[in-house]
Amino acid sequence: MFFFCLGVHGSVELADTGALLALRALGWGTLYAIGGTTCFCYGIWKLSGAKNLKEFRIKMGNFLPVIPKNNPPQSRTEFSGMNDLMKYLSEEYGNKKMQDVTEK
Repeated sequence: MFFFCLGVHGSVELADTGALLALRALGWGTLYAIGGTTCFCYGIWKLSGAKNLKEFRIKMGNFLPVIPKNNPPQSRTEFSGMNDLMKYLSEEYGNKKMQDVTEK
């Protein structure tokens, strides 16, 4: 209760404003995010046993599944605008859902 009252009325002990606390939290969060991602990527690199980037790419290419090529495209690739794209996606989703129901 004591610290709540200090925060409401303000004092020298609690001189940080909300914006300053938010910036400090953003700074620490950014540091943790970059540091964590760096450690994760470095760990994957070391676990793979690769000596250079080309060797790492080859090892990951053998480990990860192959993504099939879509050449020539099997569906539409050009849209007149966002409304056209959304209409196409909703129709495709509906068609796919109906196919799944009829297959079961």
